[in-house]
Amino acid sequence: MAKALDGIILIDKPEGESSFSVVRRLRKTLKIRKAGHAGTLDPFASGLLVMLLGQGTKLSTYLMGQVKSYRATVRLGIETDTMDPTGRIVRSRPVPALEPDDIREKAQRFEGNIEQVPPAFSALKLKGKRAYALARMGIPVALKKRRVTIHSLEIVSVDLPDFTFLVTCSGGTYIRSLAADLGKAMGTGGHLKALRRLSSGPFSVKEALKLEKGDPVLSQSALEQTIIPLGDALPGMIGAQVDDRTAEKIRNGYQPQWQDLQKASSWPDFYEGNMKLMTGTALVAILKARWDSRMPEGWLRVVRVFHEPSS
Repeated sequence: MAKALDGIILIDKPEGESSFSVVRRLRKTLKIRKAGHAGTLDPFASGLLVMLLGQGTKLSTYLMGQVKSYRATVRLGIETDTMDPTGRIVRSRPVPALEPDDIREKAQRFEGNIEQVPPAFSALKLKGKRAYALARMGIPVALKKRRVTIHSLEIVSVDLPDFTFLVTCSGGTYIRSLAADLGKAMGTGGHLKALRRLSSGPFSVKEALKLEKGDPVLSQSALEQTIIPLGDALPGMIGAQVDDRTAEKIRNGYQPQWQDLQKASSWPDFYEGNMKLMTGTALVAILKARWDSRMPEGWLRVVRVFHEPSS
């Protein structure tokens, strides 16, 4: 039996290919069933896709919520029903000779915690159906506002009717909605003309395996060489070690106690949140944890278990 492939792969997706198409190609090339991604990119967009393999699919929740950065271009004066270049034009306006400094000043107002309405053409569910399915049938879609964080937004070029910006934002931010809102702020309306994801959490597109548009074949050896093991897939999450015997018990349903853990020297005096449990370099489990050094003990709860891969 072939060794199980568990972990993540960083892919630089080309324009013109769907995220699910990349998933299918990985499944076929690596001959695996379980594969997914930690945050989709629309077909017109390019850039970093964090692909999940085998038990790596259990990391989706933790990877999707990480901070992301993008390079995006807004086309002013044209609004589309999808808020991107694939949609139907719903409104056109002339674009005046806006000053770059004025564009920058208005764009800076979007930094910080903001509310945005997700696009009608999105995968969010409304009354049990995908919003995009309802929108395609002509059914009005009214999605609720959500709070997101724009950590930084920098205008890097202005070539009217277009302008390009770099943005770093919280997970769950819709750049299409941000582009449409920026267009409204400029007084002309607009849509997202181009998008490239540059990073997701600690991972950069510079580290990714680049796919070429229309390339029908992925190299199995190239893919396997770029797999990031489960234990390295969450570098920003605090961790603790357990011995092999305790790891086996946890994999068989045991709920560990604080005395089972070997905490690192950098362990904080107080901590509450997710924690990864390791034995050596292997990921054993993800826990919900609370620790306060002033108290005799905190609490732990196993939320994900990762079995030792078979050879």
